[in-house]
Amino acid sequence: MLFNSYIFMLAFLPIVIIVYFTLNSHKKYKSGILFLLAASLIFYGYNYWGYLLLLSGSIVFNFFITRSFTKANGKAKTLLMVFAITMNVLVLFYFKYFNFFVDNVNSIFGMDWNVRKILLPLGISFFTFQQISYVVDCYRDDTIKYDFGSYAAYVAFFPQLVAGPIVTHEELIPQFHDEKLKKPDFANLSAGTYSFAMGLAKKVLIADNLSKIVTVGYADVSNLSAISAVIVMLSYTFQIYFDFSGYSDMALGLARMLNFRIPTNFNSPYKAASIGEFWERWHMTLTRFLTRYIYIPLGGSRKGLVRTCVNTMLVFMISGLWHGANWTFVLWGTLHGCFKVLERLSQKWFDRIPKVIRWVYAFGVINILWVYFRADSVASANQLIVRIIGLYPGGVSSQILEAVFTPVELRILYHFLPLGGDAVFSLCALVAILVILLIIVLCCKNVQAITEHFKRSKWQLAVTVIMLYWCIMSLSDVSEFLYFNF
Repeated sequence: MLFNSYIFMLAFLPIVIIVYFTLNSHKKYKSGILFLLAASLIFYGYNYWGYLLLLSGSIVFNFFITRSFTKANGKAKTLLMVFAITMNVLVLFYFKYFNFFVDNVNSIFGMDWNVRKILLPLGISFFTFQQISYVVDCYRDDTIKYDFGSYAAYVAFFPQLVAGPIVTHEELIPQFHDEKLKKPDFANLSAGTYSFAMGLAKKVLIADNLSKIVTVGYADVSNLSAISAVIVMLSYTFQIYFDFSGYSDMALGLARMLNFRIPTNFNSPYKAASIGEFWERWHMTLTRFLTRYIYIPLGGSRKGLVRTCVNTMLVFMISGLWHGANWTFVLWGTLHGCFKVLERLSQKWFDRIPKVIRWVYAFGVINILWVYFRADSVASANQLIVRIIGLYPGGVSSQILEAVFTPVELRILYHFLPLGGDAVFSLCALVAILVILLIIVLCCKNVQAITEHFKRSKWQLAVTVIMLYWCIMSLSDVSEFLYFNF
């Protein structure tokens, strides 16, 4: 089930809120949590019930194997922990990377293995990493003991199940047991609805419309002029920003409506003045996971500069591969790691560069590397970049102009401005939109920051109602969030 769908907004969500707090009001704490678990499983299995078996099996396996840690000591406990992590990784490998592995073996060795294409279960990367963190934490601390219902609800919690954030057990499970959070809170409901509405607007009104330009551009990279290639590149840069930012706002908003707080996962990453800072702001809980459970156990920065650089590269390569089973993602992660290492090696003089110049460098690198993230192949990504660098002649293609976001609200201006035809109007609209989006990402305050200290007002109410109405009226096509694919 998608957040940006009628069934979710008009049926699932209101039913969940009403029933959950009704059960809590009758002092039936466990029934409230169990209902939340059941609702989350319905949410996950709405489009394909088969993968509920995978999610349920993963939850049962990890819960009971961590319970066995208390009965094991020393080497036996370590072996159990290694076994649990290995099983989680193998399941992730099978569903996400097995086809990729077979395709590469066939290509390298000239073989012809034929295997059935395996569908990627929604959220498998997220709930797998979340449970690996739980396994490791239980191994380190014998005092972690939760009942099965609380643990299952923690893993399956629908606001963060399929695209994050990657929540640790201590951030969510204690909230299930907090008596103060069992009653409906109008302040939390208001802040959560505002956050959800703003996230929905980012997804429906901005990201989904930019996707039309991106799809057209990447479908015919070889015929793009330099200016068309730049427009396609920038369009994806903003598409993935507002898509993931929108999901993050909606996830935090949904949790807040139920009185729960989950960690911030997105903090204006395009304000970053370095690649290192970008990763402190983009997908923050993934960065935290990779740092806490991979980088630090590898030695972190404690074993000399060379080892630090090697560890950094390994973490970024894993980050790239985590995002998808394609060499484009591996290269994307590796290149991010290279720039991070270069920044580390040149830190003494890099920090002395004026911030505006460092921002231009970081934003430029981020844009170029998003090309590899989006392209179907490394060759296609290289081709688009060559079109830009080679200054290939020509104007903006008619297909891109036809895909430009020109709603009725914007086309009203067409009758008042002497712009010289539809093509010129679309080009002017496109340039204006990209400039406005750049201003938004650089100057506007985060929705999470606003809701953290949310103050109810008529203005906030008006914005929330307008955004919800506008988005619901614009839901002609229901599209998945980009991070659903990862």
